[in-house]
Amino acid sequence: MAWTVESLQQGYPGKSKHHGGLGWSTIALARGPEGRLAVLDTGGFGARRRLLTQLAAAGVAPEDVTDLLLTHLHYDHCLNWPMFPRATLHAGAAELEMALGLPDGDPLYPEFTIRELARHPRLRRLEDGPTGLPGIACFTAPGHTMHHLVFVLEGPVRTIFSADVAKNRSELATGRADMTLDAAAHAASIARLNAAWREVPGTLLLPGHDLPLLLDEAGNMVAQGDRTAAIDAWFGASLEEVTRFDLTEGAA
Repeated sequence: MAWTVESLQQGYPGKSKHHGGLGWSTIALARGPEGRLAVLDTGGFGARRRLLTQLAAAGVAPEDVTDLLLTHLHYDHCLNWPMFPRATLHAGAAELEMALGLPDGDPLYPEFTIRELARHPRLRRLEDGPTGLPGIACFTAPGHTMHHLVFVLEGPVRTIFSADVAKNRSELATGRADMTLDAAAHAASIARLNAAWREVPGTLLLPGHDLPLLLDEAGNMVAQGDRTAAIDAWFGASLEEVTRFDLTEGAA
């Protein structure tokens, strides 16, 4: 049951200093057996136009997507599920129940989006193990949230979609996370993720806020593709006066 995975949006390993969450998270498209098309995480509201553009470039309309897999229910990963009108939605049962119990106004969980998700007629509530999609399994990796899921997709290139268990290379390398509810549990989850990554040579890892990663023969992380990230700003009195801030490593 082979799946092929491609990136729809690069995750970015950064934070906004003065304007709240940046939330530029990884979104992926997986093509599977019997014509199945799965989107893994959805990004935040600001990703909608970009997501539509990237889907169109991949030859996919939102209504073509058969399945949507959500690692966790923070706003920058789950908010755009209504874009996919025919998809079956797959979300962690424990994550959903926890999120439904939070008071309105939580800084990370979009309450109205989650309530609608919980009563969706095509929602599947996931536990550890098989997802119901042939060739895709999941496991719980607590820390960033206590019920965060990691998806493992079998195919010509085995792919692990890990989202915010380890958001970037720094967290994978150090075993420590920047945003955690339980540092010890999170460290154990990152260790488990690293072990799963190394089980099968050539496995591709998609972290939540970084480029896709492979391991070389020496076990070193190698980013796949070039980072693209920039902000255009208008500081002057003319629309033609545009200041572009390159947010990639080369400009740092």
